[in-house]
Amino acid sequence: QVQLAESGGGSVQTGDSLRLSCTASGRTFTDYAMGWFRQPLGKEREFVAGISWSGSNILYSDSVKGRFTISRDNAKNTVYLQMNSLKLEDTAVYYCAADDIRFPFRRNVVPRTRDVYDYWGQGTQVTVSL
Repeated sequence: QVQLAESGGGSVQTGDSLRLSCTASGRTFTDYAMGWFRQPLGKEREFVAGISWSGSNILYSDSVKGRFTISRDNAKNTVYLQMNSLKLEDTAVYYCAADDIRFPFRRNVVPRTRDVYDYWGQGTQVTVSL
């Protein structure tokens, strides 16, 4: 098992930046692809960004491409989400998630589907206002 803890959320204005962090504990961090999801109030949880164990494969949703950057530091067991040029519609609870790679052929897979991810953090609120 792995435990995930997000931090870095807060209230900002449009155009500002925030960096979210998610620190993992438990099993070996490089056993997992990592993803960031978000859930606006009253809406479904949606994929934001994902990164393979080595960082060689990265995916973004169209809504954040060019504004958000996902990265990971395997020595620190941490995945980051740098969020720039924040918009009102970025307001949501942000969750990090871990996908257990399990098999060698999945080592560069970055899932977009939330059901594939095995472990979730508790979430951190990001609120963007005018």
